[in-house]
Amino acid sequence: MASSSSSSSSLFLAGAILLISCSLVASGRVEGLGDGVNLREFDYFKLALQWPGTYCRRTRHCCSTNACCRRSNSPGEFTIHGLWPDYNDGTWPACCSRSHFEEKEISSLVDTLQKYWPSLSCGSTSTCYGGKGSFWAHEVQEKHGTCSSPVFRDEHEYFLATINLYSKYNVTRVLYDAGYVPSNTEKYPLGGVITAIQNAFHLTPQVSCSNGAVQELYMCFYKDFTPRDCAVGVQSVLMKLASKSSCPKYISLPEFVSKGQELIQEDLLQQAF
Repeated sequence: MASSSSSSSSLFLAGAILLISCSLVASGRVEGLGDGVNLREFDYFKLALQWPGTYCRRTRHCCSTNACCRRSNSPGEFTIHGLWPDYNDGTWPACCSRSHFEEKEISSLVDTLQKYWPSLSCGSTSTCYGGKGSFWAHEVQEKHGTCSSPVFRDEHEYFLATINLYSKYNVTRVLYDAGYVPSNTEKYPLGGVITAIQNAFHLTPQVSCSNGAVQELYMCFYKDFTPRDCAVGVQSVLMKLASKSSCPKYISLPEFVSKGQELIQEDLLQQAF
């Protein structure tokens, strides 16, 4: 049975993702991130991506952890929000263990995470059981990493697999190739954006907008990381209706503009008075 799983997975993701999915799903191991909690197993993964050009327009405060403020290495493409385990009925598991996030466990990935999975805000975010922590800690401890058993054993596997999935399904490149590039003046047909992704990856994404601009985009996968629709049955219909209400027929992909220098100058003026 493990051999069959390995053969199937090899068609989709190589390297770390293949090794993780084959060994853990085949063995049925539940430990590490989700150890000791009796919850029903999730049905699929949702890869959530953020469009920094939209998100960073709301930036009102700069700090070292906010990627919206960087003057170099600024995000000019979709960045990762998280890899979320979900149920087919539209709900999701949350806070599946009391394990603590240890950044040292992902020290070899930090540079990559800063570029492709940065925080787009300042301050601490909520974690389980009333705690506060970094953006990465939130993704592991809130409703995501700790609920990803038996696919992932620890946070390093969770982050590494997400990065590899993000790299394989490069939405930004697909949209660029189709002529959908960042612009503060152009409007693009929502149907065209969705079709470009469908043709490239054989899945139907979900798109959410803020004031007509793409804010987040979601792609869904089975637990062996093969593409699938994000919902089925009645829930699928509800999600389509929600998508129509949040995005107009023509959407924008705002250019990213670093807020760093502008906000730093504002801070200096405020301190002077």
